[in-house]
Amino acid sequence: MTRDEFDQFCSSLKGTTHVIQWGGASVWKVGGKIFAIAPLYEAAEYQRISFKCTELSYDILTQQDGIIPAPYLARAKWVQVLKPHDMKDEDIKDYIRTAYDIIKVKLTKALQRELGLLD
Repeated sequence: MTRDEFDQFCSSLKGTTHVIQWGGASVWKVGGKIFAIAPLYEAAEYQRISFKCTELSYDILTQQDGIIPAPYLARAKWVQVLKPHDMKDEDIKDYIRTAYDIIKVKLTKALQRELGLLD
């Protein structure tokens, strides 16, 4: 998954916002809370993607080649996919959806309502 594909997918999730921070990282939030990050790297082989995950997913994913505890965020159960082909795009999308859901449900009901996230 390229950074452009990452940004396009994250933008399709309801109520998200996007900022560029930390020296060019593409940071995606819902309700002001981060759920996925793609740091800026020049070379295509270094299109890293980081996302929040469940404790179980964290334990499983960090045992796989090409996936590490995310720098600075591992204590909060974030992982980083090191190269575009270390995980299938559809799997990355599934994990990003889960990260989005993890953060979304922690928002207050009032904020969820304001963002149009309640059905």
